[in-house]
Amino acid sequence: MSMSEVDKIRLSAESAIERSRDRRRPIGTKSVALRRQHLYKKLGRMLIAGGALLLGAAIFGALIQPLGFTGLLALFVLLIGVAVLFGKWPPFPEPRQADLPKTDLKQLAGRTEIWLEAQRPALPAPARQLIDGIGVQLDLLAPQLQTLDPATPAAANIRKLVGEDLPELVAGYQRIPAGLRTEAHAGRTPDETLVGGLKMLESEIGNAARSLAAGELDKLATRERYLQLKYQGLDGDDGTGRQD
Repeated sequence: MSMSEVDKIRLSAESAIERSRDRRRPIGTKSVALRRQHLYKKLGRMLIAGGALLLGAAIFGALIQPLGFTGLLALFVLLIGVAVLFGKWPPFPEPRQADLPKTDLKQLAGRTEIWLEAQRPALPAPARQLIDGIGVQLDLLAPQLQTLDPATPAAANIRKLVGEDLPELVAGYQRIPAGLRTEAHAGRTPDETLVGGLKMLESEIGNAARSLAAGELDKLATRERYLQLKYQGLDGDDGTGRQD
């Protein structure tokens, strides 16, 4: 085996290891929060079902007959079955691209992060770095979406930017055959087009987060000014109730 073939095998193995490490690596905190929330719900169902089994066994043993060794063994098996069942069911609802535009606005950032995490290993290295940056921007945007009215134009623009434009850019790149992604078309390769588009979207999402935050700051400033105008007479109060 020649050295070139050895190098190819080594690079292929290193690439496979890197993709394995990247698989499902969180790009933001909101995707982690959604998965944790789903896990807590499963644990809650598991505890309720296990508690119901224990309560039923206690009532049976007290009112009908003691469980005995066989009964305790059966109870133990049932508890294991409950743990296995609710540990696997229901599975986490993985978002599909078609679902993102219709996602509840409060979960849009987290669900988009989860979708991007699944696509990330198949993207070139520069794009994977940008996906990480987009995860940071989605984390910044998420708190603003908790109170944003879904009927406003701002909500519609963000839903299109995050739920449609971003996933379509990534999905459109993946529809191109792998062998053609480094070939130039109209002066740019698909890899370059993807990276350029992700840079633009990262900037736009960050601008949206800052714009919404600035809107909240403007509201706070308005309230502060209102209070200043309402109670400005207190500044000249000498403590006797008379003002200068």
